[in-house]
Amino acid sequence: MSFTQATLWCTAPPGDARRTTPGDARRTTPVAPAAAAGPPGAPARRPPTGAATGRHAAAAPDRTARRGASRPDAAAVDGDVAAAVQTVLESLLATRLAHADRLGALFTRDLVRRITDLTLHGGHRTRPRLLWWSLRACGGGDRDQVRAALRAGAALELLQTCALVHDDVMDAAPTRRGRPALHVDVARQYAASSPGGAGRLGEAAAVLAGDLALAWADDVVTDLLLDGGTLPAGAVQHVRDLWRTTRTEMVAGQYLDVQGQATAHVTVARALHAASLKSALYTVARPLELGAALAGADTAVTRALGRAGRCAGLAFQLRDDLDDLFADPCATGKPSGGDVRDGKPTYLMAVARARAVAAGDPAVLGVLDASLGRADLTEGGLDRVRDVLTASGTRDLVLDRIERLDRRARNHLAAAGLAPGPAAATLHALLAETAGVPPAGRCPRPPAGETPGAAATTAPDAEAGR
Repeated sequence: MSFTQATLWCTAPPGDARRTTPGDARRTTPVAPAAAAGPPGAPARRPPTGAATGRHAAAAPDRTARRGASRPDAAAVDGDVAAAVQTVLESLLATRLAHADRLGALFTRDLVRRITDLTLHGGHRTRPRLLWWSLRACGGGDRDQVRAALRAGAALELLQTCALVHDDVMDAAPTRRGRPALHVDVARQYAASSPGGAGRLGEAAAVLAGDLALAWADDVVTDLLLDGGTLPAGAVQHVRDLWRTTRTEMVAGQYLDVQGQATAHVTVARALHAASLKSALYTVARPLELGAALAGADTAVTRALGRAGRCAGLAFQLRDDLDDLFADPCATGKPSGGDVRDGKPTYLMAVARARAVAAGDPAVLGVLDASLGRADLTEGGLDRVRDVLTASGTRDLVLDRIERLDRRARNHLAAAGLAPGPAAATLHALLAETAGVPPAGRCPRPPAGETPGAAATTAPDAEAGR
């Protein structure tokens, strides 16, 4: 069964005659993933957008036929979660494009097609994969749960689109996923016809585009909840609460980040709190809890998975802080030292400053004060920051914190009591990959004095930390 066939009906409107009373069978031992399942970090094999859209559009009117032969199959999704979510996104966005066309070609061209392109091209589908393997490890896998999980994964991707578009405006970022950022692309489009207002128009367009992506994400979750009679008992309320919490935490984390950057207010506690909201909860913990809720897992299991996700996600963000200075830009996909030049209030810098103050070390404080927030900082200036972080022991301290967080994540995952099997093993591997720590050992520590770039990042998605 192809992924397009397996997920064809996942965009059906709620209310079709499939409501059943949830039973205990939803909480049984996980169905073993297909033998063809690739590693958690494998890139998505995405079907061509046009072909998938055409098939979905042709099949949309015949809801009865879709409920029959095209029901999704968990084992097929196991083989490539990202591709299955991609198929659902293609169908959902084809419907939105068709509706936008009726509202006007200008709106479709300037906003809707740009949102669609950004959502469908790029990214590792980190959140949907975490949601899916949490569901599978908790025993989920019947066809109603598969449908719900893929739709929830699509909603998370649309929420991420909103976040990225808005982030790029706030950060004045010129590119996203190898292309001009949306606000930059719109500004260039109107540069000739409105030379004085094109930049402002681009920013306004990006704000509206992000809002539209968020509205679409909410639409998807609303439809899922309205069709909630097919889900395990209590899942509807739990998913509603998690979705509400996720959206608010995402905004709160981003505000802490930009406010700290603007005011140069950097403390260890605040940096950890912002990282927890932006990365640990939004990217890892909440998707894991959503998967558990859709599987009908009990409260203890769901909380244990959330704790595991929080630790792994925080480890990811701390690793990302280190990679910004010490990893190869070819591996991270972004220029080295961007956080330093932007004056980002990262945990790494907060720890460095706190240690320097406690030790009464004016040399370290002098380097930090002269470097953070300097957009014109040279490579030599970045080298001085690297030197003081290494010599002061800050780099090693953060590496130790990453290792402890990884151990705690594995302990919480063990406390969830997941049934042994391929699904639980895949979830373990995915969390280790997210934390950026090799499952079989400690974080590799490059020798002191090693040139930046020798240690490649192991995190699954450079965008996961937004």
